[in-house]
Amino acid sequence: MNDSSPGEIVAAATADAEVREILRSLEAQPASIAPKYFYDRLGSALFSAICETPEYYPTRTEAGILPVAAEAIRERIGRGVTLVDLGAGDCRKADAIMPVLDCARYVAIDISIGFVRDAVAAIGPRHPGVTMTALGRDLARDWTLERDEAPGPRLLFYPGSSIGNFTPERAIAFLRRARSNAGDDGKLLIGVDLVKDRQVLEAAYDDRLGVTAAFNRNVLNHLNRIAGTDFDPLGWRHVALFNEELSRIEMHLAACGEQRVSWPGGRRRFGDGERIHTENSYKYTPARFAAILAEAGWRVSDRWFDENRWFAMFLAEAA
Repeated sequence: MNDSSPGEIVAAATADAEVREILRSLEAQPASIAPKYFYDRLGSALFSAICETPEYYPTRTEAGILPVAAEAIRERIGRGVTLVDLGAGDCRKADAIMPVLDCARYVAIDISIGFVRDAVAAIGPRHPGVTMTALGRDLARDWTLERDEAPGPRLLFYPGSSIGNFTPERAIAFLRRARSNAGDDGKLLIGVDLVKDRQVLEAAYDDRLGVTAAFNRNVLNHLNRIAGTDFDPLGWRHVALFNEELSRIEMHLAACGEQRVSWPGGRRRFGDGERIHTENSYKYTPARFAAILAEAGWRVSDRWFDENRWFAMFLAEAA
């Protein structure tokens, strides 16, 4: 007999499958860690700190574009929209544009449900007329937004160029899922980081204060908790580089000397300098990203740039 509820059994099975996926990635050649594991509570807080560093231009450039984009969107769709914030994090960007959009509802979705609930609670008093909900979803997997979770016309909001964390093929798959969750009258407002000088790109992912390095190494703490590994985060060095051929920033953790890592049922030796690949951030031209949106079932209705054309916001409608 098993006294567990069906929901508890499903949750346990999902957790077991997730651990197996993590361990397979660690055993692979080369080893990798999915970037979604950056975002435990500390990782989410560290990412918020990254956005304050002088080198990390996406937050500042996007912040300048968003109010203009929001004004234009409100003119087109009117009041009363449901703003669906995909990968909401600290909800700061939605917090800034909600008064401009004059939305009726706000749905914040993030893999770190504890962090996003706290964030929604923090911004709620500033928007007394907006109904707010926090939802836990893994956007890297299949996800569904039920009608009663986000009633009314939906504006899906995916800022920060988070779409760059997916390969182009997976970006198309993600955007197709977003299209199916938008509804026939849905729209998408998405931030896209553009191709630019290598030095600017690499500095943005390797700030002088070492905040991004701490963020990268913290993923090992998270794996220690959820997968039973015994990484020493201080035994690993942060590496960020621009892969020009693939048009992406890559983040890695490089072993400082030989590192031996164990977990229940397995172990692995990493040689000095051997890397674990932790993140990609693809950079696009405007034309290339418009083509990706079209392939995923979206039609571009407008786009905005900062003065340097380092960053773009696309508004797309369900095609």
